[in-house]
Amino acid sequence: MSEEMKACPVCECPYGYSTGEDAFTCPECSHEWNPKEVALESGLQVFDSNGTRLQTGDSVIVIKNLPVKGAPKPIKSGTKVKNIRLTEGEHDINCKIDGFGNMQLKSEFVRKA
Repeated sequence: MSEEMKACPVCECPYGYSTGEDAFTCPECSHEWNPKEVALESGLQVFDSNGTRLQTGDSVIVIKNLPVKGAPKPIKSGTKVKNIRLTEGEHDINCKIDGFGNMQLKSEFVRKA
């Protein structure tokens, strides 16, 4: 039985090792991933304000007050947004924010929670 290694999609360490069926772990950053899912997402890379890579399903925190057209108040700094979806374009995060509904945000105004 030969052990196959795969490069980590987060830190690019070449020594990611198999931890079971369709699961790999990085020995340097402890990131766990499924190579089949990474292959589907590999074309779209979105980074938060700190340079951390975001993935669909992550939670993020808004880092500054964001005005919303047609709304009487802005999205306040510190608002936690759960279960984001990544998309192509200038506003690369689709999400739902309590009190505002479905929104599109720029990744430069959020940090990973």
